[in-house]
Amino acid sequence: MTHKVLDARDVVIRFAGDSGDGMQLTGSLFADMSAVYGNELSTFPDYPAEIRAPHGTVSGVSGFQVHIGSADVNTPGDYCDLLVAMNPAALKANAKWCKPTAMILVDDDSFDEPGLRKAGFTTDNPFVELGVEDRTLLVAPITTLTLESLAESGLDKKAALKCKNMFTLGMACYIYDRPLDYIFGYLERKFAKKHPEMIAPNRKVLQDGFNYAANVQAIPNTYHIEPAKLPKGLYRNITGNQATAWGLLAASEKSGLPLFCGSYPITPATGILEELAIHKSLGAKTLQAEDEIAGICTAIGASFAGNLAVTSTSGPGLSLKSEALGLAVMTELPLVVVDVQRAGPSTGIPTKTEQTDLDQALYGRNGECPMPVIAAHSPSHCFDAAFMAAKIALEHMTPVILLSEGFLSGGSEPWLIPSMADYPAINPPFVKGTLPEGEKFKPFERDPETLVRRWAVPGQKGLEHRIGGLEKTHSGSISSDPANHQLMVDERRAKVDKIASFIPPLKVEGPAEGDLLVVGWGGTYGHILSAVHEVGDVPFAHFDFICPLPANTAEVFSHYRKILVCELNSGQFASYLRGLMPGVNIVKFNKVQGQPFLVKELVDAINREK
Repeated sequence: MTHKVLDARDVVIRFAGDSGDGMQLTGSLFADMSAVYGNELSTFPDYPAEIRAPHGTVSGVSGFQVHIGSADVNTPGDYCDLLVAMNPAALKANAKWCKPTAMILVDDDSFDEPGLRKAGFTTDNPFVELGVEDRTLLVAPITTLTLESLAESGLDKKAALKCKNMFTLGMACYIYDRPLDYIFGYLERKFAKKHPEMIAPNRKVLQDGFNYAANVQAIPNTYHIEPAKLPKGLYRNITGNQATAWGLLAASEKSGLPLFCGSYPITPATGILEELAIHKSLGAKTLQAEDEIAGICTAIGASFAGNLAVTSTSGPGLSLKSEALGLAVMTELPLVVVDVQRAGPSTGIPTKTEQTDLDQALYGRNGECPMPVIAAHSPSHCFDAAFMAAKIALEHMTPVILLSEGFLSGGSEPWLIPSMADYPAINPPFVKGTLPEGEKFKPFERDPETLVRRWAVPGQKGLEHRIGGLEKTHSGSISSDPANHQLMVDERRAKVDKIASFIPPLKVEGPAEGDLLVVGWGGTYGHILSAVHEVGDVPFAHFDFICPLPANTAEVFSHYRKILVCELNSGQFASYLRGLMPGVNIVKFNKVQGQPFLVKELVDAINREK
């Protein structure tokens, strides 16, 4: 067999195994290493929904997909070029994602009779049973080879078996011409302080996996992916939750206000609270509250005291926060509420992604209770979305809901680290100085242009005032007068509507008029962008601002005969647009499976509507 090194524009690798097999770490390291090398990339962690599924079962399979390329990479990829399956269950759960030309790498030691039966196979040949026997099959005794590699390391068998993922990672690095230096450095950093004895064994098994792949005759070709031609600057690989936390920290810096986050841990939003807790040196204060209601109420209290206040959650937690959200609207205090959406309803499928909280974000409160809603569209865009959510909240004295998604929260991509000098100042409407003698502070008296009230924090002499959940007059006096209630309801709605003048206009990629405009929002951005590029000559508009919509939305829509709205729910954004623009011809394409769109699904939907 003649070995060839082939240049590839892009490749997709899917690592899969039991929860304890280290597939998330393996995939993350492969992605980080590729980011350092200079590739474009997009990742998709696919966690099992059950906390402790039985070992070796399909329900317990954990996956991590990474798409690397030398040009634009907008999605983690529909199908993979290499599937790493550490046990029969991982093969069964993921074989459907293999391209016809894919390689499949399995640990032969796990494909014994008990393993096959536990995974639900009915024959002794899982490749034939799944119809993938025509792929390039790399059947390697990874468990045995790992134990042999570490026979003289001094590790017991249990500890040595935890290094199987490093052996597998070494093989993947050989197949895709990845240098090992970054991983060696990672092992040094990870184990240097507490477990230095683990550095050498992990280095050895990683190198042995690489060498094994280089010498085994079953691998016909290896692949080289050139670095992408990216704008010059300092890059790092970043996840959506990290970017969200950093965007909030940047807003804290630009506003000059300390950041307070009161939150209750909930999948998949917990990483935001954890990331903010690391940065006490930047003035961030975090409180892990006893429940969702306490989390948002502590944040509202912090806002009253003059902080940039944040609370993070997912769909079930947003439900619990609804009454306190009404309090924040009535008191007109700034607050950022980050909702990292997951599959529902109720507990649903906690580790899977959806866009099914939009209606809740727009309408899920009692009374007339408007608030701005923003959506992040990629892991790195979470930084800008969080910054803008905080800017709007602080400058317009309103709670703001920032919608992220499970797909974005743990997914990653290269991020060009920005200069804070390029970001705008944030100017909260604080009352400065003291009022003239005899003049009383009116907390709900408004700027005539923006309808924003002024912000006085406790301790300012002469600015004592009353806020709370009951309706009030401009002077802060409690009022049940019908005319005053109508006035305040109208002003709170108009204040939110006026934010449309402070956000960017809607942009269209492609022809400025035609038969069809493809529309999306949130984390569908990369998939829809890839689909319209594949179809060609189809215009695309993506919404980062949901409420209010960009001021030019109706004008943009008027230039197209049909608007195709693609979203991971049953049509919530499409219904919202129909309600605001009833004369527009809106059709929808939806998916509610706890998984992102496939580009092919979108291509087919666009071609049907053209």
